[in-house]
Amino acid sequence: MSTVAGSGGAADQADQVAPTEAVAPPRAAAADADLDRVADLLRGREVAVLTGAGVSTDSGIPDYRGQGAPKRSPMSFQQFLAGESYRQRYWAGSHLGWRRFDAARPNDGHRALAALEEAGVVNGVVTQNVDGLHLRAGSRHVVDLHGTVDRVRCLQCGQIFARASISERIDAANPWLEQPDQVVINPDGDAEVVNSDDFVVPDCTVCGGILKPEVVFFGEFVPSEKFSEASALVRRADALMIVGSSLAVNSGIRLLEVARRRKVPIVIVNRGETKGDTKATVKLDAGTTETLTGLAARLVP
Repeated sequence: MSTVAGSGGAADQADQVAPTEAVAPPRAAAADADLDRVADLLRGREVAVLTGAGVSTDSGIPDYRGQGAPKRSPMSFQQFLAGESYRQRYWAGSHLGWRRFDAARPNDGHRALAALEEAGVVNGVVTQNVDGLHLRAGSRHVVDLHGTVDRVRCLQCGQIFARASISERIDAANPWLEQPDQVVINPDGDAEVVNSDDFVVPDCTVCGGILKPEVVFFGEFVPSEKFSEASALVRRADALMIVGSSLAVNSGIRLLEVARRRKVPIVIVNRGETKGDTKATVKLDAGTTETLTGLAARLVP
């Protein structure tokens, strides 16, 4: 494996040099060389892409594990089922977080992946994100490995609801609910709230059952059909690119192993270390948006 540094203090050092035509910022030159190298590795191959929370940070959705991310313990599926007070806390926070998700828009990194798919370079995107931004950016083959926050399912009868309709019901039943001054919005659409004791939890209008967003909670398994779809995409590809994921979740490591066993090139783009760095052909320590747009500029005719 080779490690390519795409961040650090080089740009700060360059700022101390008086700009002339003969002096280029060292970081920019290195980044271009790194992008050229990755583009050469992927050119002519069909590439499967796995994305994590780092892809959506430039859309205003914070990363769980990135630099500066607050330490937190998301609610587990077992807790969610354990009692009404847990569901009050979850839904109150999730409703506030949904506002952020609903307002988020795809960034240039999302659009670059859509362009790479349109050009036939990318065969599809497997995402650990639940924000739906890849589809909104124009990607057509998207496997939502951990679900999608814009749908809600009844755990009793299986009825599916649009999240927007549930949000309207929450607003009507909880007119007192306002976003507190200090709210931490998290990548699963959850948020920390001051008091949820009076929160009215929506129930299923068909059977009265418990409603849950169509996302994989901590303590839940990725649905087997979703993982099968994701692994099939990786098996059909000639290379795997992992973007914006620390690979702390087991499903991501399992997909990396599918590619490693097939002996295809593996490119990892992430700020900071990941659990797959030692197995990568190239690790690019860089931001996702600028890297994806740079690769699209080199690989899209």
